[in-house]
Amino acid sequence: MGMEVKVVHGDLLDQDVDVIVNAWNRNIIPWWLLLPQGVSGAIKHRAGVRPFLELPWRPLPLGGAVITSAGRLKHKAIIHVAGINLFWQASEHSIRNSVSNALNLATAEGYSSIAFPVIGAGSGSFPKSKALEIMTKAIAQSHTLLRVIIADFDERP
Repeated sequence: MGMEVKVVHGDLLDQDVDVIVNAWNRNIIPWWLLLPQGVSGAIKHRAGVRPFLELPWRPLPLGGAVITSAGRLKHKAIIHVAGINLFWQASEHSIRNSVSNALNLATAEGYSSIAFPVIGAGSGSFPKSKALEIMTKAIAQSHTLLRVIIADFDERP
């Protein structure tokens, strides 16, 4: 089976995949001091706090990725990526590396499918169309065999 990439309009948490990606931060501020918004807020609401309790107590490098359980979600795991910097801004670097590191981690863990939100387009204030372009290019360059979905939750450009 070759690479399959699809952009869908819908909820990341409703995608039929092994693992989902949480566009997180560098994990410098403990999660319990933050009020998760967007994707992270939805994950916390539906998955519970267990995945967040499993996050390491060390900062992630920008674009880094770490895996946790999926809590109450139907998925097998959640990959949390550091898609934004200390000033809550995404960049081409943070988006590209988040995608690459999440794909590498999912492959290393033996998963066959993964769903991403549009990294950087929410709290990271990055233009969605440009973020999608960076993400699809990073996926293509990875030569992954995973089935990849990018879930675009809203209709804003």
